[in-house]
Amino acid sequence: MHDETPIAEVTSTVSAWFARSSRDLPWRSPQTTAWGVLVSEIMLQQTPASRVVTPWQAWMARWPSPADLAAAGTDDVLRAWDRLGYPRRALRLQQAARAIVDHHGGDVPDNEDALRALPGIGSYTAAAVRAFAFGRRSLVLDVNIRRVLARLDGGVEHPARSETAQERRRAWQWVPDGDRDAATWSAAAMELGATVCTARSPRCPACPVATHCTWLALGRPAWDGPERVAQPWDGTDRQCRGRIMAALRASTATVALADIVWADDDQRRRCAASLVDDGLAEPAATGLRLPGSA
Repeated sequence: MHDETPIAEVTSTVSAWFARSSRDLPWRSPQTTAWGVLVSEIMLQQTPASRVVTPWQAWMARWPSPADLAAAGTDDVLRAWDRLGYPRRALRLQQAARAIVDHHGGDVPDNEDALRALPGIGSYTAAAVRAFAFGRRSLVLDVNIRRVLARLDGGVEHPARSETAQERRRAWQWVPDGDRDAATWSAAAMELGATVCTARSPRCPACPVATHCTWLALGRPAWDGPERVAQPWDGTDRQCRGRIMAALRASTATVALADIVWADDDQRRRCAASLVDDGLAEPAATGLRLPGSA
């Protein structure tokens, strides 16, 4: 940092700001179960919170426990995932639910090693569930927290593309010692990055710790690392796969590939085959259908 302000003062200030200014997101309710937190974390991967609220509420109303999702039909699960994107997350979430039922008595474990052993759960998600579901101390490092610390402590506009051991060591220095304070800091720093210390248009005048920010004190130097290029969408395999999945979700019967509008026949066939390989579709006599469809 650019001054001698104790880390504890900054974390406390950000946490107090969070108590006043945080968004009213349903998975933050005290009544939300650990399962509800886990579902939210999977849905929030690469997806803005504004797009997750309604699907999360519908999902939790339909499958309020791991056992409920474990017993569901895979086709129903994929239809319920709807347009959240990256539908393999839905499959992994159901696989995690089944593992929770089979190995943890239907209760989400609070141990990070046990969480990481669940299908589709990496180090970030395990730490986030431990913090936000159980109020325990852990190192939660999503893209928002990484950006906040890169600017506040590192004096650069963006963190490195990939998380480093040095970055993790620095981040641990910012995590308060007590469970409750640590969990609050993780949520608060994430909120600060999502709503104020944003990637493209940071609102520095609204930042509760602007006076302690190294990047701001240096005059907000422009990023001089690798160029950050937005991923294209039109005409990509991702778009083609999404088009096929949308057709499968909308039908209770087999869908012929020729009926799915796409200009490139070879790409359409290739993407259909990749969906089968990923377990998101299965071949039928006349085309494709969702796994588990009658």
